[in-house]
Amino acid sequence: QARLAEMESLRGAHQYLERQLQELEERHSAEAASLQGTIGQLENDLRNTKNEMARHLREYQDLLNVKMALDIEIAAYRKLLEGEETLFNMGSTSLSTVNPVSNPTYSFQPKGFSSST
Repeated sequence: QARLAEMESLRGAHQYLERQLQELEERHSAEAASLQGTIGQLENDLRNTKNEMARHLREYQDLLNVKMALDIEIAAYRKLLEGEETLFNMGSTSLSTVNPVSNPTYSFQPKGFSSST
């Protein structure tokens, strides 16, 4: 009878441990599913962020191209203005012998540029 009581006690302990193991496995499975969901969300966020960065990079490149084109155009106009100023000064020098008034000079002062693009 002592052995039977001990066996019953061990069976009860075994069942308790089995239930506890099952509960732990279920809890672990739920946590793993939750973590997988979080990983999926983070991967989506990362993908969206990469796409947004690529879009910003393209926009920046477009703006940089526009800036370079404008810089080239400004340089061309500046060169034209310098040529005009040189011609104006040369004409003014020949006139100064006829009319000794102070020699006017032209100075280029660019205005602020704003773009809606």
